[in-house]
Amino acid sequence: MQTRLQAGQGYKNMFHCILTIYRKETVSGFFKGMSFPLASITLYNSAVFGFFSNTQRLISKYRYGDVRHPCGMLDLTVASMLTGLMSVSIGAPVDLVKIRLQMQTQAVLAENVQFAGNISSGSNIPLRSVDFSGQTLYRGPIHCISSILQTEGLPGLYRGAGAMILRDIPGYTLYFIPYSMFCNLLTPDASSNPHPCAIWLAGGLAGSISWVTATPADVVKSRIQADAQLQRKYKGILDCIIQSYKTEGIHVFFRGVSVNAIRGFPMSATMFLTYEMSLQFFRNV
Repeated sequence: MQTRLQAGQGYKNMFHCILTIYRKETVSGFFKGMSFPLASITLYNSAVFGFFSNTQRLISKYRYGDVRHPCGMLDLTVASMLTGLMSVSIGAPVDLVKIRLQMQTQAVLAENVQFAGNISSGSNIPLRSVDFSGQTLYRGPIHCISSILQTEGLPGLYRGAGAMILRDIPGYTLYFIPYSMFCNLLTPDASSNPHPCAIWLAGGLAGSISWVTATPADVVKSRIQADAQLQRKYKGILDCIIQSYKTEGIHVFFRGVSVNAIRGFPMSATMFLTYEMSLQFFRNV
């Protein structure tokens, strides 16, 4: 739904988007393109949290001579930014496939409507008779990846990676640092481990903050990745920003912000709790 709000057309708000998807595609419409992200989410989160943890240890080792030395705010900032940069190498292809699968029906319809509009004015074919609803470009995630590689090559899988870097570097900085701050506030005794409830709450709040602030860059990324090769609309990040602003105004960059805020809390709360409990388990082994 987030992708439809950000890159799709004809949705007034979150509730209108929900009703439209349900009426046209039933419940299955809410799960389009989710098989690939769900299959790769464990690998992605393991890579992100593992990289962040190891980067902290590396910084502590070279700055303080002890891998267990607590990281300061500057150290956390550097580790978060590097984690955001690394995450794009895995996240960009996953997001691209998810967005192409979710948007493919609308993309095919838009291209065919444009084709119909290009028919000479002398034709008797009415525009409404050109009905391609229900057509899809891709049969599934593997077919989507294969098609992109054949038509656009390996760089095609990383379309929108530049916008994703602009989203994830500040996004992960505003993910890990607020989490650390909330954990410190909710754990008065600095010598003890944070309570699971404190971890859960801190993680959820950090996730909501991160996703809300990352929404403008996420909108640009989604639009660039949804941009079909045959009818490419945007030349790059700046062109996408300018065109989106000219046609839809400043509010377009905050499409899906409510969805991001709502989903960010439970998703991040669960991930941070799992991460911290895993660290505590392996430290005690």
